[in-house]
Amino acid sequence: MKTFSATPADVDKKWILIDAEGVVLGRLASIVAMRLRGKHKPSFTPHMDMGDNVIIINADKVQLTGKKREEHFYWHTGHPGGIKSRTKAQILEGAHPERVVTQAIKRMLPGNRLSRTQMTNLRVYAGAEHPHEAQSPEVLDVKSLNKKNTRVAK
Repeated sequence: MKTFSATPADVDKKWILIDAEGVVLGRLASIVAMRLRGKHKPSFTPHMDMGDNVIIINADKVQLTGKKREEHFYWHTGHPGGIKSRTKAQILEGAHPERVVTQAIKRMLPGNRLSRTQMTNLRVYAGAEHPHEAQSPEVLDVKSLNKKNTRVAK
């Protein structure tokens, strides 16, 4: 018996819709990263883009546990002394709250060319509206997968 290795003709991509409202960020990111890579499929092949197209809505309402809202994202402008930082709370309340979710998912994928291609299959929106109704995405209820996926505010 030979080991199965998928070809581009074997790839079957679906569209998945995930509502991130009230879901813990890390648990959401790990589920989405698995879906983007295609590891949930029995025909998973590590060198192929087997994953689904994922749409995440309500990214601004994602939950962070502990003191993670005060943790910083750092980047460098390329100029001397150009280190910059923002807390996750500032980004979530700012103009682009979807960047927190995108970065969490990106950092759970391996750092190679294939993962950069797989990230193009991710669409993240801060509100409840998205322009992908024509693809008729299947709804994946991440909250119901595990009771720990949601965080009760204290």
